[in-house]
Amino acid sequence: MAQPNYSFEKRRREIEKKAKKAEKLKRKNEPTTPETAEETPTPPATEPA
Repeated sequence: MAQPNYSFEKRRREIEKKAKKAEKLKRKNEPTTPETAEETPTPPATEPA
C-alpha cells in the first residue's frame, strides 16, 4: 500500500495560503472607492424584431 505524501500536501497548503494572503494584500492596497461598476445601470438590450 502506498504511503501518503505529506510533504506534497503541506506544500499545496502553503501555496494556497500564500495566494490567499497575496489576494488579501492586493485588495487592501486598492483605493477605497465604492464599486461603481456594479452600481451603474446598463442600458437595456434591444431585441431585434
